[in-house]
Amino acid sequence: MRFTLRQLEYFVATCEAGSVTEAALSIPVSQSSVSAAVAQLEAAVGVQLLIRHHAQGVSPTPAGRRFLEHARELLSEAEQLERLAADLTQDVSGRLDLGCLVTIAPLVTPRLCHEFSARYPAVEIAVVEAGQDALLEGMRTGTLSLAVTYDLELGADISFEGLATLAPYAVVAADHPLARRREVSLAELAGEPLVLLDLPHSREYFRSLFAAEGVEPTVGHRSEHPEVIRTMVANGYGYTLINARPVIDQALDGRRVRTIRLAGEPRAMVLGVASLAAGRPTRVVTAFREHCRAMITATSVPGLSADGR
Repeated sequence: MRFTLRQLEYFVATCEAGSVTEAALSIPVSQSSVSAAVAQLEAAVGVQLLIRHHAQGVSPTPAGRRFLEHARELLSEAEQLERLAADLTQDVSGRLDLGCLVTIAPLVTPRLCHEFSARYPAVEIAVVEAGQDALLEGMRTGTLSLAVTYDLELGADISFEGLATLAPYAVVAADHPLARRREVSLAELAGEPLVLLDLPHSREYFRSLFAAEGVEPTVGHRSEHPEVIRTMVANGYGYTLINARPVIDQALDGRRVRTIRLAGEPRAMVLGVASLAAGRPTRVVTAFREHCRAMITATSVPGLSADGR
């Protein structure tokens, strides 16, 4: 073969990034390494693949676009072959493309992955934090091996193993009138401004809790970012609802919050591991599932408060 897989990888990265500089940052390697690899690839195939625009990045030539399509296919097949080779060995090694729901990723994923890596150092873990729809799409298209997420809107083609049940809580500022309460009802909260987690499925879930009690929440503010919501609550913008309760009652700006149980038996969320139902899991995926079973239980979840279930 006149060229290498690494040269193909750098070429594809450059086309997708639109510049050698951005490609080097995404890989990451030096800019000179990317430039040299692409130049060597062009010399090997005898065709100009990229048009260099001064101070404006690069774009593929017509021949480069055709070459790019086949290069992507070859790299995908090479990755599948690498995974197969790893699965055929007795050792747990290879790549794990792990998805994690964005709301729980900062709490659960770091320790979960760190301890798995300590046990299986030959495994390369690539973590993607995303919303539920993106996680499901990633598993369906094969870009994700499995995902740590909730039992929200899972299709029949998705296999889900529930590991822990997380009840919903109300979160208020430390100086809020309700802060010293041990329990609060959704009816009491309905008139207060709700800082709503504005993500697909999450917002519908939280609204359904109020609907089950026959009340309507007063949405004061919205955000897609849990830490923004937590900081807004700590600064008195209103209250919010959560299922994954952090170990510390503090926002990023240092202000404190209080977490209060909801009265009654509002619908809880089930945290677990999801994957595509069809197909045989690799040795790496099987090992990570077993690791999740050991780490995430009915009484203990990494990164969450002990009474957060």
